[in-house]
Amino acid sequence: MANPWILAARPPTLWAAVAPVLVAAGVAIGDNAFRSDAFTAALAGAVAIQVAANFANDASDAARGADTDDRIGPQRAVASGLLTSREMWTGVVMSFAVAAAAGVYLTVIAGWVVIAIGVASVAAALTYVGGPIPYGYRGLGELFVFVFFGLVATVGSRYVHDQTAPAEIWFLSVPMGLLVTAILVANNVRDIETDAGAGKRTLAVIMGRRPTVALYGTLIYGAFLAVATLAAIGATSRWTALALVALPLGVPLVRTVRSTTAGPALITVLKGTARLQVVVGVLLAVGAAIS
Repeated sequence: MANPWILAARPPTLWAAVAPVLVAAGVAIGDNAFRSDAFTAALAGAVAIQVAANFANDASDAARGADTDDRIGPQRAVASGLLTSREMWTGVVMSFAVAAAAGVYLTVIAGWVVIAIGVASVAAALTYVGGPIPYGYRGLGELFVFVFFGLVATVGSRYVHDQTAPAEIWFLSVPMGLLVTAILVANNVRDIETDAGAGKRTLAVIMGRRPTVALYGTLIYGAFLAVATLAAIGATSRWTALALVALPLGVPLVRTVRSTTAGPALITVLKGTARLQVVVGVLLAVGAAIS
């Protein structure tokens, strides 16, 4: 059996935290502004916040009865009894402590803006399925993920290098936001039936399967369309079009979501979408760095 802490951290989803930091680093290199210490601290903080969010979701979903035996997908640590709720919330605190340590360092080198980004990101992580009004249970998860794990994560990771946020990083945060949102949609389309039964009104539950499948395809192809358009009009380095090489990785993911409702296949799609985002992130970073 896997270590319950590793299980609860949901390693396949952690690429969602890594990719924006890589893109930001590539843009910083292209701007001759790269700082290795800023990159390291931003990466550590981003991954720590993602782990804390996953731990909090595990504990909160168990408390609300969302992780039942009928759920399709990886085992959840609290709901299955591998860890207690108290242990999991301790893990949340420890993860946020790591993020806070990284945030303190980044604040020293980049100023108060880092504090604002950190506080907002922590609040978004904790209230996704926690708190009195969890936005993930009200169809707002995709919007918040796009904003915080796409736009804010990408732009903020660039800002810490030299306290600037050039137009290129704002543009490149859009495909990053679309792909990280696709990860959540892949997760939620898999869990439509069990989420609906548990009263968890995700956007997928509200929209239904067919519109959610269409949304997934729109996010995947929309990310590549954004990359191509931005490079073509010169809004980003022409070399960022290298990311289009990853398009063949996205096509079978969309095809699978459209053709099956089988749990194992959709779990593969979820992991594949996370891998797709990091591959695109690496290619965008290389392209931006060459400019």
